[in-house]
Amino acid sequence: MANTFSLILVIVTLVTGIVWVLEKLVFAKKRQAQVAEVEAQTNGLDVATLNKVNKQPWWVENSVSIFPVIAAVLVLRSFIYEPFQIPSGSMMPTLLVGDFILVEKYAYGLKDPVWRTQLVETGKPERGDVVVFKYPPQPNIDYIKRVVGLPGDTVHYSSKKEICIQAAGESSCKPVKLSNVEESQFIQNGIPLIQLDEQLGEVGHQILVNPLRRDRVEAYQPRNGVNEWVVPEGQYFVMGDNRDNSADSRYWGFVPEANLVGKAVGIWISFEFERGSDSALPSWIPTGVRFNRIGGIN
Repeated sequence: MANTFSLILVIVTLVTGIVWVLEKLVFAKKRQAQVAEVEAQTNGLDVATLNKVNKQPWWVENSVSIFPVIAAVLVLRSFIYEPFQIPSGSMMPTLLVGDFILVEKYAYGLKDPVWRTQLVETGKPERGDVVVFKYPPQPNIDYIKRVVGLPGDTVHYSSKKEICIQAAGESSCKPVKLSNVEESQFIQNGIPLIQLDEQLGEVGHQILVNPLRRDRVEAYQPRNGVNEWVVPEGQYFVMGDNRDNSADSRYWGFVPEANLVGKAVGIWISFEFERGSDSALPSWIPTGVRFNRIGGIN
C-alpha cells in the first residue's frame, strides 16, 4: 500500500508538473497571442470578453494550483519525514496502539520513493534505534522494531529473556544491562506484564516481558531451537520492546539494509480507542487524545 501511494504521488506530481511547465512556457503565451489578435481585430475588448478569451482550461488551472503543494508533499514524505501509525502492541511500552509517529527518512540514506534505490548515503542504524523497515517476507508491509544486533554481531537471547551481544571483533559476549524490575500497568491475556529498564548502546528504554510465558525457541529462525544469531554484513537483528508479544528477527530473520525506511524520532499525536463492547461508535473513531505521549522516542 505504501509503495502504491508513493507511485501515485510521483505520477500525479509528474503530470501536474508537466502541465505547470507547459502553462508557463506555451499555453499562457498562446492565450496572450490570441488576446492580442482579437484586440487588433476589434479595436479593444471589454473586461468580460478579455477574461473569457484569457481563461485557463479547468485542467490547466487545477494542475497549476496543486502542483506546488503536491511537489512539496512528495519531497517531504520521500526524503525528510513521513508519518506512520502504530497498529500493534509489539513495541509497548515505548509505542502504543494509536500513536502516530514521525519517521526521519534521511537518517539511513536518501532513496527514490518508488524503487527505493539508494541515492545518497547519510548514515547507518545504531544499536538501540527504533526503525521502520519493509518486512522482509512481505516487503509491501511496514514494520517497526528496535535495532539490537549490528552487522558482524553475535546475539544471544537466553531462557531468562536476557540479551547478550558479542560485537564484531570482540572476544566475549556482553550482557545487555537490565534494571528497575517492576510490575507494569499493561495486562495481556489476564497476566500483568513485568517492566524493566534496558540499556542498548547509548539508548536507555523500557521493555515488557510476560513472566509466565516461555519463549518459543522451537520457532526461531534460521535454526529452530538455537537461540544465537550471527548478523550478516549489510543486515540487522531487530526485536520488539514487548518481548513476548513481538514477531521479530527471532522468528523471521534479519533486516537487509535496503529494507530500511527510516528512524522513528517522535510521536506527534496519540489517540485512545478504548470503548465498551456495547458502544455504537465504529472502532476506528478515537475516544480520547493522550497529550502526555507527544514528544521524542527513546
